[in-house]
Amino acid sequence: MATIHSYGATKEVTGSCHLLEVGGVKIMIDCGMFQGEDEEKNADSFYFDPASIDYLLVTHAHLDHVGRIPKLVKEGFKGKIYATLATMDLAEIILLDSAKIMTEDFETKYKKALRRGRERKITKPLYDPLDVEKTFKKMEWINPEYDTYYDLCEGVSFIYRNAGHILGSAFIELSYMENSDSHTIVFSGDIGNDNGLVMPNLEKCDKSQSLYVETTYGNREHQPIENTIKEFKDVIIKTLNRHGNVLIPSFAVERTQELLCVLRDMHATGELPKCKVFLDSPMATRATEVYRSYAQELTNRCQENVKEDGTVFNFDSLIYTQTPEASRRINDIKSGAIIIAGSGMCSGGRITHHFKHRIWDKRNAVLFVGFQAEGTLGRDIVEGAKWINVYGEDIIVKASIHTINGFSAHADQAGILEWISHMKNLKKVFLIHGELESQKVFKQVLKEKLNLDAHIVGFKEKILL
Repeated sequence: MATIHSYGATKEVTGSCHLLEVGGVKIMIDCGMFQGEDEEKNADSFYFDPASIDYLLVTHAHLDHVGRIPKLVKEGFKGKIYATLATMDLAEIILLDSAKIMTEDFETKYKKALRRGRERKITKPLYDPLDVEKTFKKMEWINPEYDTYYDLCEGVSFIYRNAGHILGSAFIELSYMENSDSHTIVFSGDIGNDNGLVMPNLEKCDKSQSLYVETTYGNREHQPIENTIKEFKDVIIKTLNRHGNVLIPSFAVERTQELLCVLRDMHATGELPKCKVFLDSPMATRATEVYRSYAQELTNRCQENVKEDGTVFNFDSLIYTQTPEASRRINDIKSGAIIIAGSGMCSGGRITHHFKHRIWDKRNAVLFVGFQAEGTLGRDIVEGAKWINVYGEDIIVKASIHTINGFSAHADQAGILEWISHMKNLKKVFLIHGELESQKVFKQVLKEKLNLDAHIVGFKEKILL
C-alpha cells in the first residue's frame, strides 16, 4: 500500500515537503523552506534519511517549495531531480540568493557574537553558494515538458500540467500500479489565479483518486482583477500626486513581473504620473530576464509587448538597481519614486532599508500585493503595527498601508473549488499549504459545494492511500 509522510506545509503555508513511498520506491514532492514563525524548523535534521530518497519531483521554484533542496543534497540525497526547464532556471537564481543572504546574515551575527564570547551559539547557514552550485552541476536534473507522460520507475509514471502559478509551475499527476489496479494521485503544488496578466490559465485535471491540494486562500475570494488593477492604480496616482513615494514589497518571481506589466501599461496610456520606477532587487532583475527568455510561455498580452530588443516589461521610467550603491542612491530622491524591492514578506532584503528611510513619512504609501505569513514583519505591518524595529532601530509607521490581494498567484476559494470540480473518481482529498483557519473553512465549503470530505494533514503525519 502506498503511503505519504508530510514534513512541511501542514497547517501552515510554507515548507512544502511530502514523501510518497510505493513499491519500495521513495518519491519526494518538493523540499521547501519554512518562512515566518516556523523558520527554526529549517535547521532541524530531516525526519528521514536523505540518502534513501530515490526521486525528487519539483512543482515550482518558489523558496517554500525548493528552499531546502541544497540541504537535502548536502545531507546525502543522490537521486534524480525532475523539474521543468524554467523551474530549474528560476530555482538556481532563488537558491543562490537564499544562500547569499544566509551566509551574510551568519557572518554579521558571528562577528557580533565573537565580541561577546558567544560565537558557538550562532547557527550556521543551511547551505552556502558552493552547496547550491553542487546541487545544479553535480546532481542529475531531468526537465519534463507539460502534458507528456514519463515513466519514473517500474510501475510508476507521471505527467506535469501547467499550474498557471509562476513560470514553469506544474501540478503533478502521479500514477502507480497496486494489486493490478492503477491509482492516480495529484499534487497541486500551488495553483494559479487565472488573472491573465503574465501566466496562462491553470490547466484542468480530469481525474484522480487522491488529491493533495493547496489552501492558501481557501477561506476567501479575490476581487476581480479589473478591480485590483484599479485599486493599485489609485494608490500609485494619489501617492505620487501628493509628492510621496510608493514602497512595494514584492516577491521576485511572478508578482514583480505582474506589477511591471501594469506599470508598463500605465506608462503607455499616460496614466502614470511623472516618476521613477526602481526595481531594487538583483534577484527580481535576474528572474525578469528568465521570464523574457521564456516569453513564448507567457500570456498573449505579454507576447504582444515583446520589443525589438527582446524585452517584455521595460518602459522609459523603469530603472534596474543592481548594486548596493545604486540602491542607496534612491534615498536621495525625496518624492516621485515607486520602489519595488524584496523580500516579499519583509523578512530581510532591501525593502527593510527603504522602510527605515520612508515608512515614517505620512506622504508615502506601502503597498502589499502578496501573502504575508504569520511571524513576518510584513504581517505585523498589515495587521496595524504602529512601530517596527529595523536594524535595531524603532521606527514609527506613518505611511499609509494598503493591501491588495487580487494580484495573488494563488487560486482563491472559488478557483480551487472550480479546479477540483472537474476531477472524476475523486475519493480522497488532503489539505496542505494553508493556515489552519483557512483549511477549516475550505474543508466545510468543500463538503457543502462538492460533497467531498477532506482531511487536514498534520506535521509528520503518515497517510495510507
